Amino acid sequence: MSNSSSSISQFLLLAFADTRELQVLHFCLFLGTYLAALLGNGLIIITIACDHRLHTPMYFFLLNLSLLDLGCISTTVPKAMANSLWDTRAISYTGCVAQLFLFTFLFSTEYCLLTVMAYDRYVAICHPLHYGTLLGSRACVHMAAAAWATAWASGFLCAVLHTANTFSLPLCHGNAVDQFFCEIPQILKLSCSDAYLRESGVLVVSACLTFGCFVFIVVSYVEIFRAVLRIPSQQGRHKAFSTCLPHLAVLSLFVSTGVFAHLKPPSISSLFLALVVSFLYSVFPPAVNPLIYSMTNQELKDAMWTLLNGCF
Repeated sequence: MSNSSSSISQFLLLAFADTRELQVLHFCLFLGTYLAALLGNGLIIITIACDHRLHTPMYFFLLNLSLLDLGCISTTVPKAMANSLWDTRAISYTGCVAQLFLFTFLFSTEYCLLTVMAYDRYVAICHPLHYGTLLGSRACVHMAAAAWATAWASGFLCAVLHTANTFSLPLCHGNAVDQFFCEIPQILKLSCSDAYLRESGVLVVSACLTFGCFVFIVVSYVEIFRAVLRIPSQQGRHKAFSTCLPHLAVLSLFVSTGVFAHLKPPSISSLFLALVVSFLYSVFPPAVNPLIYSMTNQELKDAMWTLLNGCF
């Protein structure tokens, strides 16, 4: 095979198992997780869209989050399911490029949206009297549009730069990807060592932008906790914390799994661990996020039951 990526017509993704029985088992596990994500996120989207009582900024952003979760999990899981079912590891070069681009774009967009949702909670708790003014229906749409615009201005740009840089590098180490989907670090492992530095520069810029959003989120929650602790009644503090808990749980799961996946020490690196960690940050959150919100938010839970009772 040539050392240039232009000579590669397909990549070989990491196989979950060698035996047919285990391949079918992995297919069933992925199918169950995918259906759970489709059902949970779809139910949240339909509930928020149909119930006028949920037409508030928090639920508007939650609807957008569910849409992004569906996009993220649909980018990686169906191909992994198909490979397990048909006993193959292949993904076309074009398919790999599209998968890497879409996952990077959707992942960065979701992070932008979670940052906006932190500001939403900050305004709701720290400036409740101005919440309707600062985040009314029109401002809510504008902020959601700003989150998407930010994704197109920064996340989309980062996705283009990462994808273009990654696949323009000469590949000196074959076409076998040590992951069940096309991921930047795994593609970079196939590149020549001297060409790796070009993509590293783009990664540093992305890391700086990510860190900036993280600082904004931390500062927002520091102010939120300070405001909550000043609430005199225990019931008021509990209600304020309960409105932040779902977002904080989703954000923590999103950030912690993503950071560990890309910054884990080489000393604990293994193919099995890489599969588990990548599953945790790319598949697990979209499936679990609806459960977190529906179990910790009584208003959303009641609206879901009302919708289901109306249907059946």
